[in-house]
Amino acid sequence: MGSPPPGDTRDPGLQPERTRLAWRRTTLTYTVVAVLAGRQVVRGDVTVAGVVAAALSVLVWLAFLWVAHGRMVALDTAEPRALPVGAGVAAVVCVVCLAAFGVSVL
Repeated sequence: MGSPPPGDTRDPGLQPERTRLAWRRTTLTYTVVAVLAGRQVVRGDVTVAGVVAAALSVLVWLAFLWVAHGRMVALDTAEPRALPVGAGVAAVVCVVCLAAFGVSVL
């Protein structure tokens, strides 16, 4: 099989669409977890630590939305570029921070 002849455009198939949908599902899941953490703060004894954790959860959630939106926009191009290392690290850090904030409000 060799490389495609020059001038042929890449046929991405459904891979970018599947990846975009995966980012959307992840964002939805992330949103639900952040809301549940905030709900835990409101339903339990309201403490300063809980309020701070909920506020930080919102900030980290916004950061994750920014990374996810950037990735979904990048997938709309004819030749999507690979996820930059910084964006991948930022997404992982956001998820780990949300987990830590969720544990802190329990």
